[in-house]
Amino acid sequence: MNKPKLGFAMCGSFCTHKNALLVLRELTVDYDVIPILSFTAAETDTRFGTASLLRETLTGICGCPPVQTIAEAEKFGPSQPLDLLFLCPCTGNTLAKLAHGVTDTPVTMAAKAHLRCDRPVLIALASNDAMSANLGNIGTLLNRKNVYFVPMKQDDPVSKPHSLVADFTKSCDCLTAMTEGRQCRPLFLES
Repeated sequence: MNKPKLGFAMCGSFCTHKNALLVLRELTVDYDVIPILSFTAAETDTRFGTASLLRETLTGICGCPPVQTIAEAEKFGPSQPLDLLFLCPCTGNTLAKLAHGVTDTPVTMAAKAHLRCDRPVLIALASNDAMSANLGNIGTLLNRKNVYFVPMKQDDPVSKPHSLVADFTKSCDCLTAMTEGRQCRPLFLES
């Protein structure tokens, strides 16, 4: 029996990549995973690791290289559909683009291509401005058909009072709920 095809799209929240990769390893048991990288995630070296190491790690886990261009991501519409798309982590920048229909990275193109076929997208947000500049974008996407969120919490309410980060440990349950048309709740967790 074929496994469902899952797009696993990573954005540039580099401090959460370690948690995202742990989730990815779990998901490969039940899903045929296609990795997708934003331009920032694919090209930026940080104190959390190099871009080349991230690409190599994704290739090793998924058995295929990550999608890194808009042209490659466009195929996830009608021609080569995914069953599910998971943005993990999704930055505030990408969240804003999704809320306003901006398609200028492989991740936003994958989301556009996927959503135009009425297929579900799960977002694991990691944003320092989620409860300020991006709060309206969260609300916009909560009202959009086929968009779901992994429950989130403040990761550091004192030093980063506007920041929210998804509880990555809830990702697998959220994917299951999403396939049933349910949003996991509560959406906002205690820190």
